[in-house]
Amino acid sequence: MIVDARQERGQAIANHEGQVVRLDEFSYEVKSQSGNGDYAVLSTERGWMCSCPDHIYRDAKCKHIWAVELSLLLRKIVASQPAVIQPISVKNCPYCKSEAIIKKSVRRNKGYSIQRFGCKSCGKRFSFNLGFEGMRATPQVITSAMQLYFTGESFRGVRNVLRLQGANFSHQAVYGWVRKYTGLMESYLEQIKPQLGDTWRTDEMFVKIRGNRKYLFAMMDDETRFRIAQMVSTHKGTSDVRPMFREALEVAGKKPKVLISDGAHNFHRAYNKEYWTHFNPRPSHVRDIRLGGEVHNNKMERQNGEWRDREKVMRGLKREDSPVLKGLQIFHNYFRPHEGLNGRTPAEAAGIKIEGENKWITVIQNASRKVG
Repeated sequence: MIVDARQERGQAIANHEGQVVRLDEFSYEVKSQSGNGDYAVLSTERGWMCSCPDHIYRDAKCKHIWAVELSLLLRKIVASQPAVIQPISVKNCPYCKSEAIIKKSVRRNKGYSIQRFGCKSCGKRFSFNLGFEGMRATPQVITSAMQLYFTGESFRGVRNVLRLQGANFSHQAVYGWVRKYTGLMESYLEQIKPQLGDTWRTDEMFVKIRGNRKYLFAMMDDETRFRIAQMVSTHKGTSDVRPMFREALEVAGKKPKVLISDGAHNFHRAYNKEYWTHFNPRPSHVRDIRLGGEVHNNKMERQNGEWRDREKVMRGLKREDSPVLKGLQIFHNYFRPHEGLNGRTPAEAAGIKIEGENKWITVIQNASRKVG
């Protein structure tokens, strides 16, 4: 009965927002119900340990440990549910959500025509062009251009293909679309947490930016091929890559159990500062990788090959914070199917599904509605 009472109190704590605070994978803080501060709950080789008197003096599984375990269970249940990004429905009035809508006039501009609708319930008139308001090109032209660019065409090559289809836009316009919608999608997609594995890989490759040799560092999940984080720096083995490690931790919401890299000292320094812990189980860092050996980094090298193939068409970048780099990361994660994942995208493998005939439009419209 005592254990049941502690479990019930622990469940009440876990269900109350803000009572259980996750510090890292192995340590938590639980608010004292009497208002006397916080109790530390730690994962050790002996199991969960709590700093409260009930656990210390009675060696009991206290309500704070129950709260942490129940909180972890709730997180796992939430994480197991796939995140679905659905197309924006055109069946409801955006003002009153009524389904009593009818077609009205057609609004024509220089680029294309837009069907206008009217709502019988509230009397408002509106059109569905979410995310593409004020654009001369249709959503289909813009998203087709982005798909062409990220699959290998240059900006001028995309322009030429569009002109063959009767869409007369410059290569600067195509770049503007990439910059605009990459930023929009980035702000939206970073709010959706992927379900990543416990083994991560990191590596670097050189890129040319304004003719100068720079290095693109990246972190990927071994199981899903999801590119978690990346950064550009000047030096190969001496650059501080801790910001990338911290970004990966924020994106994943956890530390890896195994990190695979080459023998570069900056990777090991970042691992020691950001991922290593005194508590078990602590992450391990595999550094002795080689071609043909038992441990290799072939998956990461293959992903770098995608970037290398794309760079040949671009002939280098103009700036370190180019939207092209972030756009390539988004394209790789959310829009490019991979043979190694049985035709799925890394996002689908990580529990994020995008629905709709045109996935670009689905993401852009959801991002626009979220921002708006």
